[in-house]
Amino acid sequence: MSGFLTISIDFELFWGVRDVCSIEGYGPRILGYRQAVPAMLNLFREFDVAATWAVVGCAACTNKKELLAFAPTLRPGYLDEDLDPYAYLERVGSDESTDPYHFGGSLVRQIVATPRMELGSHTFSHFYCLEERREAGAFRADLASSRAILRRFDCQPASLVFPRNQYDEWHLGEAAAEGFIVFRGNEDHVLFRPRGREGQSAWIRVGRLADSYLNLTGDHPADPRRDASTLINVPSSRLLRAFNARLSLLEPMRLARIAEELERAAKRGGGYHLWWHPHNFGNDLAENLNFLRRVLERFRRLREETGMRSLTMAEAAGEGGGPRSQP
Repeated sequence: MSGFLTISIDFELFWGVRDVCSIEGYGPRILGYRQAVPAMLNLFREFDVAATWAVVGCAACTNKKELLAFAPTLRPGYLDEDLDPYAYLERVGSDESTDPYHFGGSLVRQIVATPRMELGSHTFSHFYCLEERREAGAFRADLASSRAILRRFDCQPASLVFPRNQYDEWHLGEAAAEGFIVFRGNEDHVLFRPRGREGQSAWIRVGRLADSYLNLTGDHPADPRRDASTLINVPSSRLLRAFNARLSLLEPMRLARIAEELERAAKRGGGYHLWWHPHNFGNDLAENLNFLRRVLERFRRLREETGMRSLTMAEAAGEGGGPRSQP
């Protein structure tokens, strides 16, 4: 069996960072996001590459009225109120034309119109599974709202990506019961273990950053495996980090880290799962697109030499014949 590359992209707009960043400070990256998405889609067309776009339901809306119509009535009630997206709604504008930071329905339509793109879920509200909350049933309600808004785009999502990579066995079981088939698990190393905010120490963040340039944690195969919850895990292999001007001299090392892992996956006939957020490309767009192009050029060479495939998460779950999002 030939190896495969899976790409998943966390489509969040400002919903993914609203509890840690301000519009004033981070807004330019979100506006750059709106240029980055079409540019990525053009690259995917050029290289005939598939991708799964895990979409936050709020970000898939085109206006506030639609968001409120699809929002669940049962809400998480986080003990830390700063995490509550519903308390934040008063800061959200009326529609995509007046508030491009929170609404991205037009971008989702561009994704759907591009061949080989899969729409998956990143929950409705960018739900935090490992943060304390009052309502246990709110997670299922959130997933139901996510599936409902994505059906507006004629798809039935099979793939789920957990915000901040937070999950545990109970949440996996709830996702399976809600109809999801595959999820993106974390790399199998202590640095990448699912954690809430309190567990994200500076040392862990530094270790993850260093591992992007140096082989500190080994390879992380994305070979699909069935979880005890019955969901299929297509685990992450690597976050494609944003270009960092202060570390620009290390760019060859960052590329080599990915290229070598990709090549080893191709040679052993296994999977490699690369992921990122469009806002990672929001600044330094040209540099980030050039880096992605170089990764895809490596993949194209491996496809020609070894038959390596490009698969969505849903396709990878079935080793090329698995379920895809269907109308």
